[in-house]
Amino acid sequence: MDSTSNSMRPSSSSSSSSSSSSSNSKWRYDVFLSFRGEDTRDSFTSHLYSALDRGIIKTFRDDKELRKGGEIAPELLKAIEESRIAILVFSKTYAHSKWCLLECQEEKGRKVFPIFYHVEPSEVRKQTGIYGEAFNNHESNADEEKKKKIEKWRTALWKVGNLSGFPLQDG
Repeated sequence: MDSTSNSMRPSSSSSSSSSSSSSNSKWRYDVFLSFRGEDTRDSFTSHLYSALDRGIIKTFRDDKELRKGGEIAPELLKAIEESRIAILVFSKTYAHSKWCLLECQEEKGRKVFPIFYHVEPSEVRKQTGIYGEAFNNHESNADEEKKKKIEKWRTALWKVGNLSGFPLQDG
């Protein structure tokens, strides 16, 4: 996830008896929200996060900027592991971010709810259109180790693209 503010944080709703998280649970968060900041931070994702927060759903979203070439923050990986559900907001440049793709792959073992924001589910599943371009970009000059990782990303996107999700388009 690319982000532009300076802190990583869960929603402000940290304790409520109606929340699905409990102190006895291995889940710290109800939802891990994965998105590409430049596409949806100040629009759709912000509204979704606010609605979840109002619904007393403990939600983690990454508000820390991940620099190109930098390592993914250990706190982010921990938040993924500690989240019961993942909501993946697939937007036009989601696949351009290796962080988003890593998070998509890390969702194994969790309930995943994909939202296709201005992209077709088939573009995500088949990596065509803008998703195909992003993968071609990732694969150019990739060594064998990175090509194996990219293949795992492709498989993860194919699986998520086959889930019944929520396509959102203008109009």
